[in-house]
This record gives sequence, C-alpha cells and structure tokens, in this order.
Amino acid sequence: MVKYAVSAPQADLLRELAAVSDAVRIAPGRTQVAWALEQRGLIKRTWRGSGHVAVVTADGRYYLKHGKHPRQVQAEKVRLAGDSAQAALAPADGAELVSRLHSASGTITVADPAPRTRGRWRAAYYDALHHGHVLEGHKVRWNGRQRGDCVFTLVNEEAEKAAQPPPVPRIDVPEVLDRPHPLVRATRRAMGRSQGTVDTRGRAGAIPVACVASACRPRPTDHMHALLAEAESCGYTAESQTDLQRGEAVHTLAIVIRGRAFPLVLTERTAKVPHEPTPKEVRQRERNPWIRLPKYDEEFNGRLALGAPAKSRYQHSYAHSDGARWTLESRLGLFLQDLERLAAEGERRDREKELVEAERRRRWYAAIAQAREQQIDQQRVKVLAETDECLESGCRDPRLLPGSPRSNRQRSDFGRRGGVAAVGGGVCRTARPAVPRAGYSAGSPGQAGGSSCKGRCLRLSVAVRR
Repeated sequence: MVKYAVSAPQADLLRELAAVSDAVRIAPGRTQVAWALEQRGLIKRTWRGSGHVAVVTADGRYYLKHGKHPRQVQAEKVRLAGDSAQAALAPADGAELVSRLHSASGTITVADPAPRTRGRWRAAYYDALHHGHVLEGHKVRWNGRQRGDCVFTLVNEEAEKAAQPPPVPRIDVPEVLDRPHPLVRATRRAMGRSQGTVDTRGRAGAIPVACVASACRPRPTDHMHALLAEAESCGYTAESQTDLQRGEAVHTLAIVIRGRAFPLVLTERTAKVPHEPTPKEVRQRERNPWIRLPKYDEEFNGRLALGAPAKSRYQHSYAHSDGARWTLESRLGLFLQDLERLAAEGERRDREKELVEAERRRRWYAAIAQAREQQIDQQRVKVLAETDECLESGCRDPRLLPGSPRSNRQRSDFGRRGGVAAVGGGVCRTARPAVPRAGYSAGSPGQAGGSSCKGRCLRLSVAVRR
C-alpha cells in the first residue's frame, strides 16, 4: 500500500525543490526525507559527484497545487464510480442485515465503502438496533463508521462473558494500620524517622525497601502489609531469608508458594533531570577545563516499583509499579496472580521432568532385560554347537553327555570342587593321562578321561542345565 500523506519536513523539502528550476543537492541530514518523497513519486533523485541531487516530478507539482497525491485522487474516483452499484447490494433493513450475519457465520466485512454505500449499511445497522431485529442475548457490533473497512459482527453476549478471563481480586490497602505485619513492624523500626534516602535491603528480618522516606512514607509499608496479609490468607507464607553470595550474607524477603520462594524488593523509581553543577564542581572546572561534568542526574520521582531483586532468576518475571493511569495499589492482585502462575508453571515442569526420568529408567531396564535374554540365547547356541562338535569327534560316553543322570551329579560336584569334576574313575580331563578301563583301550575315543573331547563334555552339561 502506497502512503500518500506527507509530513511537515517532507513538505518543506518539496517546496524548496519546486522553487528552483535546476537540480538541487540534498544535504546529508535530509537523505531520509528525500527517500520518503521519492517513494511517493513526488521527486526524482540521482547521484551526481559526491552526493544526491533531486528534482520535482509532475506528481510533486500536482501535490503542491491541490494538496493531494494524483494517484490518491484517481483511486477515489474509481471508488466513487462504483458507489451506486455497491449501494444497491447493501441490506434494505435491519432484518436482512441480521439474516446475512447468521449466514456469514457472524461476521461481514465491507472493504472501504464509498459514502453512499456506507450510508446504506449504517441505516440497516440502526434499523436492526432500534426495531428489535437482534435476538435476545446477542448484539451487533460495528467497526469503521467513518472511514476504512466496515466490519459487522454478531456477538453472543453470554459466550463473550464466559470467554473473558476471571477478574483479578483487588487487594485493599488499609488507611490506618492498627496491627501491622511483623515484617512491616521490623521495617518501620529499621527506617526510623529518617527524612532522607532509606535503604533496608541489607537488614535481616526486614522488608527490602529503597526510597525517600519523606516522599513515600507510609506507602511502602502499607502496600507490603496488604500484600503479605493477602498471601497468608491464601495459604502462602512470607519469610525473611539469608543467603551467602560471594562470601557475604544477603538478606531477602520471599513469598513461598507450594515450596517455591519468590524474592521481593520495593524500590522508588528514578527520573533523569539536568545536572546542576555544585560550587565544588565549578571550582574544579575553572582549574581543569578538560573535566567533563555529567549531563543528567537520577532523582527519585515518587513512583514505587515492586518486583524481584536485580540479578536474580526472576528479575524480569514479575514487576509492577505506579504508572500514569494506575497506582501500585491497583496492581497488587495482578502481582500475586503472577506469582501463582509462576509456581504452577514450575510444578508443571517438575512433573514433565519426572515423567521423562521415569521413561528413561523404564527404557534402561528394558534394554538390560533384553540384553540378558540375548546373552542367554547366545550361550545356549554356543553350548549346543560345542556339544555337536564333541559328538562328531567321537566322544560317546553317556555319563558325560548333557542330560544324563551321571552328568547331573558331576555338575553339582563340578560346582563344589571349584570347576574340576570327578565322578568315580571316569573324569573328562586333558591334563590327567588316560587310565585304561575294562572294555576300553587307552586313548580310545569313548574312554572317560580321554583327550579327544578336550574336557568340554562336563562343562557343556553344566551350561545346558543352567
């Protein structure tokens, strides 16, 4: 969308360019103004030498003569040309307008209508409003009565009220404190009767307050009493905490909501004012002219601000202060609501973290169980393969093959003797020389103690049984 409006600096530059017949060099400080005029088509720029020069276009001279951009005038003519046709499409009365709103799901938009078309829609709106065409519990909302797009909306009042957030409870600040909160009482004692700047942020057991006592008293203590009393009535606690930071004790006040502590500090805001040199600075400036004095000073302006201490994890999470249209008293309910929201978000994050940790543990134990089963299967396959190898090598002693009763007894004896099994006179060993027995010859494949099976039969029996 092209902007046709011209600001005062742009109009001044356009007049200066139009007053000269030749191209005029643009000063470096007016480059942005010239660029804006060029975007509107009022001047034409070109680079010459070491800078830009510009001349006024025909559109620029038309603007200076009539006060309007020629393209804006042309667009207005096109819009007015179809005004009669567009007005004929407008609803005849309020009943037709409400019927169209129901058919269009509750919203009708008329793009920048001409005066006659806008008047027809206006007449239909007021007819629906004053002659009972709108259903009970509904209302018709109209935006764009004078210029721009016309937007008609059929609103369900009950649904709109239900969709609005609940009102924030107001925390009333008492005018007179008969029984102040213990922390408020301790803060008043720490402040004393000082008429200058008071800072209780380093006092243990007191509310952190930094303000000008003469200008703000007793607002800080009254606000904190109302806030702490409301927090305790909601089931929360307010306590003074002491932490150790960089070897120094730091005292803070915190409201604890469901196990989460939110530190607080009440300060008076400052404003910049021109610096007025003191007599000492004037004398120093006379002796040393190169000394630079500050341009501004920070002075307290009487506006209180309540929030988290600086450099804390909640520094920008919750903060309210006096404003041009409201006071801190009206924001105490919002402040407590922000603390409750942060506590709820913290609980949600903790629950999500616990669920993620539980899922991680479940996957770990499942992987361990799967690995154990795979190890058992691999061991069984290995044992069966070695059994087949022994049988193929010629070991036919039934007492030493897996599954035989003699093999079971050897397995128990194998565990008792530390891995060396001896059953009767027949033992499958490679280190002991073969002993001939009846029916067998020394070194024969079927003799117990022969070296052909290499001592694996008994081990295979034990492994398979396990």
